[in-house]
Order: sequence, then C-alpha cells, then structure tokens
Amino acid sequence: MPRLLSFVFSITYLFGYYTQANPISNNQLLADSLATQRLLARVEAFQSGPAARYGTIALSVRRVSDGTELIGYNAHQSLPSASTLKLITTATAMAVLGSNYTYTTTLEYDGTIKDSTLMGNLYIRGTGDPSLGSWRFPNYYDLSALLKYWSAAVKAAGIRRIQGTVVGDASLYDELTTPDTWPFGDLGNYYGASLSALNINENLYRVFFKTGKSVNVPASVLRTDPAIPYLAFRNTVVTDAANTGDQVNIYGTPFMNQQWLTGKVPIGEPANEFSVKGSLPDPAFFAAFALHSQLGQDTILVSGSPSSVGGGLPNSFPAMGKRTVLNQHRSPTLVELVLQTNFQSINLYAEALLRTTALTLNKTVRSTSASIDELIKFWRTKGINLDGFRIRDGSGLSAVGALTADNMTSILSTMGREKAFPQFYETIPIVGQTGTVKTLARGTAATGNIRAKSGSIEGVRAYAGYFTAADGERMSFCILVNKFTPGQNRAVTTELEKIFVGLVGLSGK
Repeated sequence: MPRLLSFVFSITYLFGYYTQANPISNNQLLADSLATQRLLARVEAFQSGPAARYGTIALSVRRVSDGTELIGYNAHQSLPSASTLKLITTATAMAVLGSNYTYTTTLEYDGTIKDSTLMGNLYIRGTGDPSLGSWRFPNYYDLSALLKYWSAAVKAAGIRRIQGTVVGDASLYDELTTPDTWPFGDLGNYYGASLSALNINENLYRVFFKTGKSVNVPASVLRTDPAIPYLAFRNTVVTDAANTGDQVNIYGTPFMNQQWLTGKVPIGEPANEFSVKGSLPDPAFFAAFALHSQLGQDTILVSGSPSSVGGGLPNSFPAMGKRTVLNQHRSPTLVELVLQTNFQSINLYAEALLRTTALTLNKTVRSTSASIDELIKFWRTKGINLDGFRIRDGSGLSAVGALTADNMTSILSTMGREKAFPQFYETIPIVGQTGTVKTLARGTAATGNIRAKSGSIEGVRAYAGYFTAADGERMSFCILVNKFTPGQNRAVTTELEKIFVGLVGLSGK
C-alpha cells in the first residue's frame, strides 16, 4: 500500500474504531482524532523528509489492556530491530523463568584427596550465568573476589596440591554459540563477545595502549586487564588528536588467541594511556587459567596446564570419574540481570537469557536457531501472529535479523497481561531520565511518561516499550527507522523526539 494511502487508511480506521467501540462525546472524539492525525502527519513528514526519504519508518501503537492496535504505519514490514529485540528476549525470560530465577556455577573435583593432594581435576562448571565475576553487582563477587573465593573453597577442602588440571567446563553448550549472522568486524570487540556456558568477567578484557607524542605515531600495547599472557596481538593502532575517543577495532574469532588491533587512540590521555575493551576468545579457558593462577598465588600447586571443554571442543585431559561439589555460586536474580540487560544493552546477557529460556522450555535445544524457534512457539501459544518475525539472535546485533513493529507491540502488549509484567516494566529505561534514553526528549511531555529500549546499528534507529496515554491508558509502541540518510543522526533524533511527544498526547480509549 502506498504510504499516503496507508496514512489515510490509518485515519479512517481510527474514526471507525472510536465511533463503534467508544461511545464518547464528539468533542473528545475530535480531540483524540486530531492528536492521532498530528502524530501520523509527523511520521509521514519524517518519512518523506531528507533524513529518511530513502529508507523506511514503521510505527505501531497498541493498547496493553486488550491488545488492540490503534496505529499501524508500515507496521507489517519486516525491518531490523537492533537492540529493541532485547525487550522480547527479556520479556520471554521473565515470563518463563520468573523474576527470582538464579544461575548456579559449581566448583567440583573428580578423583580422590589423599594427604592434602587431589589426585584428579578441579572443575568450574557453568550453566550460562552471564554475570559471573561481573563488576556490576556490588553484593556479588567481581572477578578478583570470585577467584579468591574459589581458592579459599579449595583450601577449606584440605587441598594443597592438585595432581591434575583446572578445567573450565562449558559443556552445557556443545556447539559454537556465536550467532552465525553476527558481523565479523564485531566479534573481537566487547559488544561482540561470544556466549559460553561458562561466562566470566562478561567475557571481556581491556587492552591498554601507550599513546604517541604526536598524531599518527604508533601506539604500543602496554598490558591487558585482566592479565592474559597467552593472547598475541598484531597491532597497527596509531595516535590521533586529543578528545577523539575510541576508534580502535579488534579483530578476532572464538577460540583464536591471535587478535588484530587497528584504528586510532587519542593523544593526551592521563599518563598517555588509553584502554579499549575486547572479547575473550574462550571464556571457559580464561576462567580455568585465572583460577590456576590464583591457586598458585595461594600456594596451591597444580601440576597440569589449564584446560576447557565446551563449544564443540574435545576433552584434552583425563577425567577421573564422578565429581564432588566443593562450592556453589548463585547469580543475582533474573530481574536484576534483566535490568542490566535493558538499561545497559548488554548483548551477552541477552544471548544468555535466550539460551536459558529455550532450554527451560525444551531440554533438547542445542543451538541459537533452535532457541529462537522455542521463543516463537512460546508467543504463538498466546495467540500472537508472528508473520515477518525473522530474528537471528537474542540481542539484535545481527544485521540480517528482522521483525515488524506489529510483532513487537503484539508481544509487549501480551506481556503486559503476564504475571511477571510489573517487575519487567521496571527494567525498562525511562525516557529523559535513565539508561540509554536518559538524554532523549528531555524537557518535553515525553520525559518520565515513556519507558523505552533503544536500538542502533548501521543505518538503523529503533525504540520500543510502553507509554502512558493522555487518558491514563497504558500503551505499547514500536518505532523502527531503517536506512536513514548518512550524516542525519541529529535530524533523526529530533524527529523521534517529536514523535515521542505525539505518543503521550494520544488517547487509549
């Protein structure tokens, strides 16, 4: 349908809906209709203007109480969602697992203990906790504290020597867990960190550069934090002008310890140092390596070299039979994890929650694509039409994944009637106040009245969530801007802010 006809159809539909389903005063009907017309006119002007005329804008607005769609503009076109997809992933996790769900990571050993010597291996068995060793949760162990905690547990078991190896056990996922549609250029960077059944330190590290004293002078690698001596860097990074920020790209792939560093770092940073974040190629191996090192510092000798299993890797160590539990570490609750996922837009957390939710629904799931199938089945059982729903991961980092604005608002409005909704709702940032939308639409009627998850990848801006209409009705919404004109970021933001103001002026009746 041509866009102008779609615009006219939306107006006609709304008049019909109001008159048939809502016997309200003519004055109220006129006010509500005018608010809708103004909003659609704004969207149409955005679509035909210089910022988006060569791309596509889609908008869906749906009432939460009964799922009725009130506005649909290109709402059935399948478009990239970017990180707004995290709302669907986290909503599914909350609905299936419950807000109090926690992960358990277990420290185990096999073999026997005799005369303070473990004749066997020490295992860190992961179940997919994305927050293990993270610094984000003050009431839980960060990486340094976690390693000391585990080492203390080994000592408490009377072990002073290990005649075996420390193993990072990520065997819960027995295939390569990185979605195969993620861009290669993202994989070595922190936001492209691959999921493991044994995640640690959010599967990232920092590499520190010594900046040059002038522009275009090479910047040398000083160190990594945490220390990862087995990583090898090929470095072509140079120094740029002051205040130019992080322009470094790290190229790497899962299970490969060679990393390529390219790009620029700014001159004049404190101590002439500048750090960027990269992704651990094998988080399970790093967990074993880090614990092996901590045990050595605490005078617990380990004869074998660290090892890992999972992600399709074969065992490289002799197992010694049944395992005995030494320690169990519980994660923050699911609602705490979801809050970080949506406020900070952490891809790793979203991928972990997708896999965990799918395994709960179907114990035979063994891949990302199979996990997505389970997510789709779950929402279809609730009567949602998911035509056009073509996602390829749980986070929205995939450049080829897509969904419709109608898909998004259908799921969000249905979630609004789920038991876990009140807790889920609180995990979504508030426009103009918190999270990735805290600077958006400040000082307007939208501030404080919209909860939204943002999304941004190459050529894509997206927002989805909930807002309170002028009459107090709760609404779900999704706006997708695809292939906007390069260099028009500021203009796109301005238009989106105007649309947000228009949203809160609508009536939900």
